[in-house]
Amino acid sequence: MKFSRFFALCQNLNLIFCFGISLFSAGARAQENASVVVYVDRGGDTISRHIYGHFSEHLGRCIYDGLYVGEKSTIPNTNGMRNDVAEALRKIKIPNLRWPGGCFADTYHWKDGVGPKDQRAKIVNTWWGGSTEDNSFGTHEFLELCRQLKTEPYITGNVGSGTPQEMQQWVEYLNFDGVSPMSDWRKKNGQDSAWKIKYFGLGNEPWGCGGNMTPEHYADLFRQYATFVNNYNGKAVYKIAGGGNSDNYHWTETLMKNIPLNLLDGLGLHHYSVNWSNKSSATEFTDAQYVETMQKTILLEALVSKHAAIMDKYDPKKKVGLIIDEWGGWYDEESTGGVLYQQNTMRDAVLAGIALNIFNNHADRVRMANIAQTVNVLQAVILTKGDQMILTPTYHVFDLYSVHQDARLLPTDVRTDSFVFEKTSLPAVSCSASRDRRGATHVTLTNLDLRHSKKITVDLRGMTVQSVSGRILTAPNIRAHNTFEVPQTVKPAVFTGFSKKNNGLTVELPAASVVALEML
Repeated sequence: MKFSRFFALCQNLNLIFCFGISLFSAGARAQENASVVVYVDRGGDTISRHIYGHFSEHLGRCIYDGLYVGEKSTIPNTNGMRNDVAEALRKIKIPNLRWPGGCFADTYHWKDGVGPKDQRAKIVNTWWGGSTEDNSFGTHEFLELCRQLKTEPYITGNVGSGTPQEMQQWVEYLNFDGVSPMSDWRKKNGQDSAWKIKYFGLGNEPWGCGGNMTPEHYADLFRQYATFVNNYNGKAVYKIAGGGNSDNYHWTETLMKNIPLNLLDGLGLHHYSVNWSNKSSATEFTDAQYVETMQKTILLEALVSKHAAIMDKYDPKKKVGLIIDEWGGWYDEESTGGVLYQQNTMRDAVLAGIALNIFNNHADRVRMANIAQTVNVLQAVILTKGDQMILTPTYHVFDLYSVHQDARLLPTDVRTDSFVFEKTSLPAVSCSASRDRRGATHVTLTNLDLRHSKKITVDLRGMTVQSVSGRILTAPNIRAHNTFEVPQTVKPAVFTGFSKKNNGLTVELPAASVVALEML
């Protein structure tokens, strides 16, 4: 049995701490031994590029100052969008961007955010800081941003405080090219042709900030609202239901049981790598808090497996995608920088590497994921300060892993020693692999062990290796991070810690590192 599957089984049976104790002596004996078998001659599922999606909410400085500064800003911009941020996001090929929330989505009325900006309604952002939202960034601005980023929009509609009519009219405004009140209004507001958006979410976290609903009630509401999310111009809207939180399997079961598959294309899931009663500083965390963050991240393996198994009962052909549209680290808010602003360290890089490996390995069911959030909020890939911008360690992981987008998933068998901390034992090495259209094989590896490098044999079955190259992200300290004063403390470097051996490699994976290898 694969270590990852065994670990997931232990998670499901609440045996992980016992498992950790039993592996203590084994981990101590074999700290530097691990093996990965990559079956290059197998595979079939495609790793959807949409697994590498992002999330932008009207929260703190994510939208304003982060993505959008307005046309009159002295910060270089194109139609109000920051040029530096747009260029950085294009570089990592972000495939989709979720907006306007988040909790904000279920208090957002889209008509407030269209038309002349000096006539748009000003509202109170009751979820995030009680600030005044002037709606200068609305539907047209968001879709202009997506155009500049060359990314697909993922819009979340208001189920919590909106109406089916409001949602129906928004979809008509977005997607209908004929003559109608909404398409005529869109043209009056400067957009002649419909945007023809594909991804549309029906509410956000309906179990919480989206309405504190029961799953039965939300399932009925989804059926009602989805009926009026019409398809126009021969292009079907991909309708995504607000899914459960972490291990709320009852939510998934209820929705899959009660929503007809002809109405449902995607089912959400939210999970943050956080102990809500013991959140740490983003930069001044203890080793114990690091381990706890890694535990919460590795838990994704069990969560995805079990939610997918429930979906399989009602959807054996896997029509419905599992959409993990909020994930990431959540730490104490810093005193400066805005609501939910936090720094980003090598801990976050390791977190992202593990999470993305898990999503890749479940490509048969996971069709989209969205890290929270893109700029200046939670586990952001970019931080801004005035006209300055820095790239975080998490950004660099997305850069390293971008090679997996739309590539063919390759099965892997990972056998790894453990990182043992006190009475907790975690699998030290995480991995995923793919083969792209050029025929290149890519293997991404993370080592979450704080103390020990791992000597790994990588056996590439069904491939004759001609050449190998690699890049690495690591730092001398797990708390290392980039600042506006020193912006490149953590950045990728060429990786040479490998040697060819027959049709495989021997890799020396440093402690707390993320590595991407390419084989031809």
